[in-house]
Amino acid sequence: MKVATAAEMRDIDRRTIEEYGVAGSLLMERAGAAVAAKSMELFPGKRALVLCGGGNNGGDGLVAAINLRNEGHTVNVIMLAEADKLSHDCSLQLEKAEKAGVPVEFRKILDNSDLQDAFVIDAIFGTGLSKPVAGDLANAIRFINESASPVVSVDIASGISSDTGEILGEAVNADYTVTFGLPKRGHFLYPGAGCTGSLYVEDIGFPEELIESENIGAGLIHWQSVAALIPERARNSYKGDYGHVLVIAGSRGKTGAALMTARACLRSGSGLVTIGMPESLMDAVQGRVTEEMTLPLPDKGDGTLDKKSLKVILDFAWRHADVIAFGPGIGVSAATNKIVNGLVLSSTVPIVIDADGLNSIEGSRDVLSRAKSPVIITPHPGEMARLLNQSVSGKRKSEIKISDIERDRINMALSFSAETGVYVVLKGVPTVVAAPEGKAYINTTGNPGMATAGSGDVLTGIIASLAGQGMPAIDASVCGVCLHGLAGDSAAKEKGEQSLIASDIIEALPAAFLSLK
Repeated sequence: MKVATAAEMRDIDRRTIEEYGVAGSLLMERAGAAVAAKSMELFPGKRALVLCGGGNNGGDGLVAAINLRNEGHTVNVIMLAEADKLSHDCSLQLEKAEKAGVPVEFRKILDNSDLQDAFVIDAIFGTGLSKPVAGDLANAIRFINESASPVVSVDIASGISSDTGEILGEAVNADYTVTFGLPKRGHFLYPGAGCTGSLYVEDIGFPEELIESENIGAGLIHWQSVAALIPERARNSYKGDYGHVLVIAGSRGKTGAALMTARACLRSGSGLVTIGMPESLMDAVQGRVTEEMTLPLPDKGDGTLDKKSLKVILDFAWRHADVIAFGPGIGVSAATNKIVNGLVLSSTVPIVIDADGLNSIEGSRDVLSRAKSPVIITPHPGEMARLLNQSVSGKRKSEIKISDIERDRINMALSFSAETGVYVVLKGVPTVVAAPEGKAYINTTGNPGMATAGSGDVLTGIIASLAGQGMPAIDASVCGVCLHGLAGDSAAKEKGEQSLIASDIIEALPAAFLSLK
């Protein structure tokens, strides 16, 4: 399913009216009717308090009030706006509400009697809100949140940025949200996602070609679309048909990162996996590998890679590998900088770069934009900020903070992907996948128990495995984050979120794949 920005939704609304001849008032009546129908389903017979702003969101709320009144519900409307500042369509619906006998008051102060034995329909602000809520309206929202009354928000919880999920001053903590045509980015991006409650997307008659348009830049990652991308295995296939992953990972004290990445590759279907690691660590690791093979790499005598490793890695990859997974636990040094930059510039197979591999990149825009093969990066917000702060020369430009990344996850990932040509898997809640052509995908699987050491190494292994099996970089990234979350959800059902560790995610990958059948 596509996920719209406020501007994209306005364009759909405009084109529906101008090109398809659907009256704006009819769209409003359908929206309000959808809110009323869902409210009656959720709260049969319960009194409704409808709080309306002066814009078209308030008009939707007035239509909902009329429909509830017509169905025998007790309804009260409070207009939290000046009577002379209503939008045209909102004014029209106000006249209809008053003619229908709906009690309407204009005031901005709420009291306990307003909410007694009532559920609230929040129609204060819609998707067009762009400045912080303040004054009496902020006080009204706080009053709603402090009450015990359940809330149904119209289109989006009032006070949430439709595009980023940011709380603009104060925001309604909705129990349910009824939106129209398409979900909005702010329904899935935090903190706004935490204010959305249960989300219902209602069809109010937007043409399918508009809501499915390629001009809409973001979409949800859905298990059904992921299932369609996982190829069936031929009966006469063999291990060479399913990719050989070269995992370059691990350093002294961090060998577990290499093992988890490699095992995640195998559990995700790779036919062959080789772990490349500093040669001084091989004796310690050899007894812990079973299905994996190993490739000793030149090291500096301290359990970290020597720059001579670059030639060994490239030679091996050219002869044997279908993809390289680089970075988990390798450490950061001049040598790792030389190796990762050399791989990006010279590798003839796709590369998945994570963790210390990302921290070792220098001059990111310059290096990454000159990659010979597809590059997938899997940064967390701190790593993303560091990459964005690099200029072509490797010097820092205007400071981008982690909070900036979290405030605008989709656009931050998209801008870096478009500028460098790499595929970005921006980890977090939610994980966002961005492609150079300007498309973003929002993941909806996973749980807080996955915030544990090694979880990112597992994700790297899953994505690398799928890329090594021949999936295009974008498909490997989208499928990888979905499967990672599905495995985490399966593991959490058995282990609980508190006890979940990265190895549990690996062991739950079979259940994740089976759930796609």
